Amino acid sequence: MRLGNSLFHARKSCGLSQEEVAEKLGVSRQTISKWETDETLPDIRQSKRMAVLYNVSLDELIEFDIDEKEVEQFIERISDEKQEKINWTNVWGKKYPILLKYKNEVNTVNYAKRLSSMLNELKEEYGYSELDALLVLKDILAGVWKNRKDFH
Repeated sequence: MRLGNSLFHARKSCGLSQEEVAEKLGVSRQTISKWETDETLPDIRQSKRMAVLYNVSLDELIEFDIDEKEVEQFIERISDEKQEKINWTNVWGKKYPILLKYKNEVNTVNYAKRLSSMLNELKEEYGYSELDALLVLKDILAGVWKNRKDFH
């Protein structure tokens, strides 16, 4: 992503106009526009001030990834009650159709027993709650998946 695009998305995610940012930084609105269109570059002092204004680190500002930021903000905003109402299998199934059809193909009882045993082990051995044990097991599985992808 270009720096100008990163600056634009960081500003938008804070709900600020070019005029508001310009006023806070003591520059013209046109200057903000030129930075956001990569016509010119802000100096390091202005970049640091923008990072503070947008509530991100300078590194994050330079590499601002709107998709990741949007996901983080969504996760922070959604309540547990609302999450319980969402059918995540259907949501992810739109991107990964296997999630919608595997139950007709896989002996899920067999896998569920083994996974349940692993969850219980984590709870007993480390004193984790049910949710914490699930999250740890999910993270371990993600690590195994990543290592397999790296070797293939």
